[in-house]
Amino acid sequence: MFKEFKEFAMRGNVVDMAVGIVIGAAFGTIVKSFVDDILMPPIGLLLGNVDFNNLFITLKEGAKAAGPYASVAAAKAAGAVTLNWGIFINTIISFIIIAFAVFLVIKGINRMKREKEAAPAEPTSKECPFCFTTIPIPASRCPNCTSQLAQS
Repeated sequence: MFKEFKEFAMRGNVVDMAVGIVIGAAFGTIVKSFVDDILMPPIGLLLGNVDFNNLFITLKEGAKAAGPYASVAAAKAAGAVTLNWGIFINTIISFIIIAFAVFLVIKGINRMKREKEAAPAEPTSKECPFCFTTIPIPASRCPNCTSQLAQS
């Protein structure tokens, strides 16, 4: 059983998938940082110094401290139940960026596949000029009508 598992794990597809998952997780972290640290601060500044990470609605006051709360972290520390719609907006923007990046990668891969498929393959057969059946190119005599073929 260990030998079968080793063969399965060392197959190219499994290793490629594992590498893709690790790189995808790292890419997701980069995109999250891009959205949280680069993209959203200027948007928040344009909207009047809004920090999207701290846009929330308090659904229920916390048992430890009463609201209003300055941040989501303060509300969570007080035990409040919150609806964190600012964090949700950041997550949607991150998803859109990741989805667009994946779309561009897949589009590039598909373009490379189409270019490979577009190259015509060398012909392996020809038509007998006497009986019009398909025969291999190196044939010197037609196997169907036994006519002698001219060598080209």
